[in-house]
Amino acid sequence: MNGHTEYLLIFATILLSNTASSLVGFGGSILALPFVAMLIGVKAAVPVLVVQAWVLAVFICCHAHRSISWRDWAKIVGFVVVGLPVGLWAAGVVPEAPLKLIVGLFTLGLGVYGIIRPLPRADSRERLIGWKGRAMTALLALGGVVHGAFATGGPLIVVYGTRAMPEKSTFRVTMSATWLTLNTILLVQWFIRGSFTAPQLKLAAMCIPFTLAGMVFGTAAHYRVEELLFRRILYVVLVIASLMLLRSALA
Repeated sequence: MNGHTEYLLIFATILLSNTASSLVGFGGSILALPFVAMLIGVKAAVPVLVVQAWVLAVFICCHAHRSISWRDWAKIVGFVVVGLPVGLWAAGVVPEAPLKLIVGLFTLGLGVYGIIRPLPRADSRERLIGWKGRAMTALLALGGVVHGAFATGGPLIVVYGTRAMPEKSTFRVTMSATWLTLNTILLVQWFIRGSFTAPQLKLAAMCIPFTLAGMVFGTAAHYRVEELLFRRILYVVLVIASLMLLRSALA
């Protein structure tokens, strides 16, 4: 495969994955990772995709900042940040494949359950109290650990978001604000460590126009999708993201 074909495949993957991510508010990096990693390797692909996720989140938040649920953003970020340093430390210690396998199976089960269960009304916020509230909070902290270690903790964090934010635009932009915050922390850490290479930065810059095009397509679709259909699509994306995570764990 020549260099031009490789670039075209990467750009097409970025466009499609970020269209999906712009539609529902998550999933771009984890959907793109298996395909981009096959072309340039996992270590080269992850920073490039995190940059794209950061750029996408900036534009979504600027476009729809009035819909951000700052209460949910604060809770998500607060608990995820507790786990993030543990994940950053564990990146070189904890075996990657078993943890990805566990997270992938868990979120796959929750995604399938979300597809087949009767959906609540679009305007009904699920009460996260008692054991359910504690379980969701624990998922946020665990999502921070996984996100810090492998930048793939999103599915666990999304599980909380799907329960706490039933309105589609609130969910989308609040999750985007979350990714913007967490990925800023990751990018700063990587720059301090010198993890970025010149070819990675060049490729990340070349991919940005395709990320922005995906944002335009996904945003247009987002405002045309009915609430309950949106939630079905959201759970389908969660299932696909989980399958991608499992594939990377078993590769």
